[in-house]
Amino acid sequence: MIKIAHSPDADDAYMFYGIASGAVKLPAPYVEFLSDIETLNKLAIEELLDMTAVSAHALAYICDRYYVMSVGASMGEGYGPVVVGREVDRPRHVAVPGRYTTAALLVRLAMPHVKTVEIPFDKIMDAVAAGVVDAGVLIHEGQITYSRRGLRKILDLGEWWLRETDLPTPLGLDVVRKALGRDFAAAVTKALADSIKYADEHREEALKYAQKFSRGLTLEETAKFVDMYVNAYTRDIGQRGKKALEELLARAKEAGLTPGCTPDYIDL
Repeated sequence: MIKIAHSPDADDAYMFYGIASGAVKLPAPYVEFLSDIETLNKLAIEELLDMTAVSAHALAYICDRYYVMSVGASMGEGYGPVVVGREVDRPRHVAVPGRYTTAALLVRLAMPHVKTVEIPFDKIMDAVAAGVVDAGVLIHEGQITYSRRGLRKILDLGEWWLRETDLPTPLGLDVVRKALGRDFAAAVTKALADSIKYADEHREEALKYAQKFSRGLTLEETAKFVDMYVNAYTRDIGQRGKKALEELLARAKEAGLTPGCTPDYIDL
């Protein structure tokens, strides 16, 4: 029985729709675990999950024990997590959704003068609105709903990354434990690719399923969010996606923020 995990968010739900619906079979019996991405990062660091979504940042800590699947990546072409605030242009304290999230790493690279404070992702807007912190970095659907809370954009970290590197922003990945073997990892990767393909071929049903995980988004907003992070890089990370991931890991190591990491990919 293998343990597979992903976050309970619209984009991940869309990707796993083929598997969740029973239309696509994994190569072994499985149990499914859903939790926020920082929890999944920490579980992967302890090697407690066989196949899971993780932050690109977290890969630096599990590089020797997990393969990177060539499907399932979440990357933004000129967009990504958004730093928002009320009226402060140069915030001192910025809330981040967990130590190992890519959002936290990008804040430290782009805004080295700030102090980061870890707050659960779904409480960050509350903390900013209440003035507990000067600003917060939003992931998931908060990236398209923050204006409803009277918050304004200070910095789109995906825009910053594109200016810095001319590359997409590598945010999330799907990985599989190396102890299971490369052949098994390839079979799991193929199953996820088929699951995404099935969702694409049954888009209306897949979006309705994903909406259940969207925390208040309309179906139209759910579709917008899914299309942001289930894109060409999700279906095949490709050479440009790999270059983006490796650039992020190299910059993090150079800044003394993470160990070194050379990703080991499972390509289809």
